[in-house]
Amino acid sequence: MTEQLKMYIGGCWVGSKSGETFATINPATTEPIAYVPRGNASDIDMAVRAAQNAFEASEWRDIVPSERGRLLFKISQLIREQKNELAHLETLDTGKPLAQAQNDVEVAARYFEYYAGVADKILGETIPVRPEILNFTVREPLGVTAHIVPWNYPIQIASRSLAPALATGNTAVIKPAEDTPLTALRLAAICETVGIPPGVVNVVTGYGTEAGAALAAHPNIDHVTFTGSVTTGTFVMKAAAENIKPITLELGGKSPNIVFSDANLNEAAQWVVRSIIQNAGQTCSAGSRLLVERTIHESFVLKVSELMKQLRIGPGIDNSDIGPIISEKQLNRIESFINLAKQEGISVHLGGQRMKDAGNGFFFEPTILDSVSPNSRLAQEEIFGPVLAVLPFDTIEEALSLANSTEYGLVTGIWTSNLDKAHWLANRVRSGQVFINNYGAGGGVEMTFGGYRKSGFGREKGLEALKHYTQVKNIAVKIQI
Repeated sequence: MTEQLKMYIGGCWVGSKSGETFATINPATTEPIAYVPRGNASDIDMAVRAAQNAFEASEWRDIVPSERGRLLFKISQLIREQKNELAHLETLDTGKPLAQAQNDVEVAARYFEYYAGVADKILGETIPVRPEILNFTVREPLGVTAHIVPWNYPIQIASRSLAPALATGNTAVIKPAEDTPLTALRLAAICETVGIPPGVVNVVTGYGTEAGAALAAHPNIDHVTFTGSVTTGTFVMKAAAENIKPITLELGGKSPNIVFSDANLNEAAQWVVRSIIQNAGQTCSAGSRLLVERTIHESFVLKVSELMKQLRIGPGIDNSDIGPIISEKQLNRIESFINLAKQEGISVHLGGQRMKDAGNGFFFEPTILDSVSPNSRLAQEEIFGPVLAVLPFDTIEEALSLANSTEYGLVTGIWTSNLDKAHWLANRVRSGQVFINNYGAGGGVEMTFGGYRKSGFGREKGLEALKHYTQVKNIAVKIQI
């Protein structure tokens, strides 16, 4: 029988108040993996109240920062000890190749390890005002933090925001995506095992329109972290605004790899492929646009195409190169963009088909759309699949114009042996991260991450994230002579 799971609220494993459940589906087989509670506004309210009580309780509030750090380090250790099991769950739930899931689990462990090390190093400042005044600042936790997690990197993105929130003394309510709730529940169990006090970490499973919307709009949360689409992010932002709550948004991108003729073209081609096929292209920072110098346009696209033809496509549990798309809905969306390309007369250089022979799941071929118009929706909108749009350019100025021609601004890759050219571009592209002769740099947890424009605002990862989970208090003491 398929397992019946419970969610975690106030230190207890509970079903939904309505008693309803829903299935999480393996996208490689379309079969149910487990049934989870269908939480709604009532369950969210119970979780927020539990988090409030835990924040005010001395068991968590008075714990010394170094001890918080030790708890986070224990979480990191347990994640690593359970790496194989967690990666297996992540692969079943998301469909991604097992090697990618194992990397995601390691990154999750690194988040807790990294923020464990800074928990007792969150410092204030002394500010000279007058001789008789001792003026200083302290950074305090915000309170109850809401974490609305997407389906593409469940354990990694949940850990990315939960670890700094706990390191700074906050409590948390996590709402994982309805498509991929399994590792968030296992993360709650790990927190329970290491001794995180009841109510500090809560996980409510449910649909975004029910549980997610209720969490974003709850008047007693103190901060919202959301990763997802622009449409949903706009809704979350409006809901938080009703209660004047701060928010960190990461809303995706249409990120370019800019390849010049003087680059190491073999290495560039490999990275162009990796940056679009990771997690079947369902990645906010995917290199979904290839801007290539016209003199090497045909030869470089052929090089990329040959590499894509060698990819193994199949269930993630077989550790293929590309796993399935997350759902039928997302698969249909990708197909609609391919149909649009054909209507616009755009060359489908490679792929462009739903795969019928890779199993019963939602598989789609890696695809290259060549010589896409910069104004086409295919060059402007996030497809969220293994679809690469190619746009040739003649000059560095044209490359810059194309790079900045979308509403997004998350990541840019620049490939050239001319560092003057690279720096000129890096200083002018409107992008939260810029990589020169690499793409992603291994996704280090230390590297500040966030977007310009409709890619969102606020920053995650690294020390910069700590600013979003603390508030500054100024204290002035008059010295009596």
